[in-house]
This record gives sequence, structure tokens and C-alpha cells, in this order.
Amino acid sequence: MPSCVLAYSGGLDTSVILGWLMDKGYEVHAVYVDLGQPCEDRAAILKKAHDIGAASARIVDAREEMVRDFAFPCLQWQAKYEGIYLLGTSIARPIISKVCLQVAREVHADAYAHGATGKGNDQCRFQLAAEALNPDVKLIAPWRMPEFRKAFPGRTEMIAYCAAKNIPVKASVSKPYSSDENCLHISYEAGSLEDLTKNGVETVEFGMGVSPQAAPDQAEKVTIDFQSGVPVAVNGQTLSPLQIVQTLNQIGGRNGVGRIDMVENRFVGMKSRGVYEAPGMTLLYDAHRYVEQLTMDRDLMHLRDQLSPVVAEMVYYGFWYAAKMDALLAFIHQAQKVVTGSVTLQLYKGNVILDSRHSPNSLYDEGIATMEGGGSYNQDDAEGFLRIQGLPVRVQGRVTPRKY
Repeated sequence: MPSCVLAYSGGLDTSVILGWLMDKGYEVHAVYVDLGQPCEDRAAILKKAHDIGAASARIVDAREEMVRDFAFPCLQWQAKYEGIYLLGTSIARPIISKVCLQVAREVHADAYAHGATGKGNDQCRFQLAAEALNPDVKLIAPWRMPEFRKAFPGRTEMIAYCAAKNIPVKASVSKPYSSDENCLHISYEAGSLEDLTKNGVETVEFGMGVSPQAAPDQAEKVTIDFQSGVPVAVNGQTLSPLQIVQTLNQIGGRNGVGRIDMVENRFVGMKSRGVYEAPGMTLLYDAHRYVEQLTMDRDLMHLRDQLSPVVAEMVYYGFWYAAKMDALLAFIHQAQKVVTGSVTLQLYKGNVILDSRHSPNSLYDEGIATMEGGGSYNQDDAEGFLRIQGLPVRVQGRVTPRKY
């Protein structure tokens, strides 16, 4: 009997896929990769998989690894897809594939199945990660199979299938939009959000914090410490990567921080509208940039900023396990060695305001930068500097005069 590992959430789609794969003769091993998504009862999810008939079912906690090895390198790159999106969903997919393939190797499964649709980005991220790790992997993507889509054209047919198979489902009215959550963020898309005339942040019932309007009327301060570009402490308390994100989610969330509404370009070619909230990561991105302003060499920072959109695009598309990404991660590890320091932010009704910053590696020299008289900067030196810098434009101006 052929066997497969299924990236299993316990929801309607993956429960139907589990049963359908069994109908097709597969021995199915269900893997729930815990990345901090909300769940009423993880034990019930395992029981449900077993009740459906899974050969095995397990939960793998990958939260700490995702934050440490995936999210924090993206933070060091200041990677934001199309200048806005902090890649919360994108970051999660390669580690899900990694865990599922580890289980597949353990149970000697023949294939890896997932529930991503054929219209979105996740199918790309799951598959590209899996094929990079195991070039011979067999991927099963039911939503890309006409046979599956014909059997399940809508939610009604899926619920009926579950009833016939005695698969417990919550047959509630579908939400007016879909959501995906992990400890980094929550994304909201589809349904009523496809109407661009609707205010996205007023349509969504956010799960990680209050609106800026409902946030406290007094600013709250938070201090974040970095060591070589890695967040290590919040308000003086040393924490693990996961604990840092969880703590800042609470602090940022209660102050209305980290909500965006954007129309983005999917890898498959279409434009889609997404609403996101990422309070903790928003604070980390801002604080990290402030430490860099003190500690990073100008040309190195500018080079990093030129490459940052490249990294964001690779993560968004699903090319985490790629030679170019390996080289870029090595680059940022070296570039961030001096990025050590502490930043205090004021949070007020969705705004993130710099309060103070300091670093033992600060390149800021008040004696050089001062606009007052004296100091170690000799303004006479600027005369020769500008004569040399201006030489090309003076020659061009004589040869090809510009009208003015």
C-alpha cells in the first residue's frame, strides 16, 4: 500500500483530504506542525485524525525554530515584500515542508500531501521547499486535481462527505473572509475582503490586538535589546526568540500596533488583497533598524537595503532552500555582527515612536556630527572633497551644456 504524509490542520479541508487519500488507497500519516496557530484542543485534533483512519498522527512543535531560524534572519534583512508585508505566512511554509519530510523519512512514506489551492502562493512554497530538500519527493496537491475538485466543488459537498464518513466537523456558517495564523502574525483574505471598496481594517475582526482608536490614551514604553542583530531581551528580561515575539505581540497588540491593508502581487501572477496584523514583528523591525542606524557602516547598510527586496521576494515566492538564499543568509550573518544595542520605543494608538537608543558599537560621534563650532571635523576639507566629486559634472556641463 502506498503511503503519504499529510500536512494536517484538523480543519474541514485537510480532514476531507485525509479521507479522500485513504479512499485512493493511501496509508496516511497526519502531521500537525505547531507554529502557534490557535486551536481549541490539540489532543482532539490527533483523535480526529485517528478516528478518520490515519495510520499515525502527531503534533510537532516548531515555533521556536521558526522564529529563531526563519523569522529573525528575515528581520535582520529588514525583508518586507513589496515594502509592506512582513512575510508571516511565507516564513511558515518551508518549515512545515521540512517537518513533514522528516516524518516521511521516518515512516518511509512515498509522498507528501498538502491542502493548498492551485491559485495561491502556498502551493509554491510547500512544493519548492519540499523539492529542494528531497528532489525525488512525490507531491500530492488534491486541489490541483480535476478529480478532487469535481468531487468537492464547494463546502456543502465537503460537509456531506464528512457526514457520510462520520468525520466530525463544525458545520457553522463560513466566515466572510479566510484567515491564517501563527505566532508571527494573522493574515486575512478572500470573501468580503475581495471588494476593495470595503475598509479592510474595519471589516476584519482582529485576533492579536485592539484598534488604534481603542488603544490606551497614554503611551507605553518598551525596551528591546539586540545582540549581533538578534533580539535577546524585552524590558531587561532575557527571553527565547519565541518568548520575545509572544511578549511583544501582547505589548504591541494592546497599543494597536502592526495592522496593514495591501493589494499584493502573488507569485502565480494575480493581484490579491490581504489584511495583516503583526504587532510583535512590527516592533522588532522598527527597533532593529534604529540599532543599525548607530552601528552599521553606511555602504554596508545601503548594500543590504538594495538586496532586501530580493530576499523578501525569494521568501514570498518560496525559495528558502536555494543556493542564492544560502549565500544571502551567510552575508547577513556577517553584516549583523556589530548590530548590538538597546532601543526604547513609545507606543501610542498604533504609532511606534523612538524614545532612546544606545550601543557599545555606536559609530555616532557627537564631536564630529555637531553643528556647533569646534569638534574634530575640519570643514576646510570639504572644499577639496567637493571639487573632486564635482569634476565629472563640470566636464559634462562644458561638453553638453544643460538649459536652465
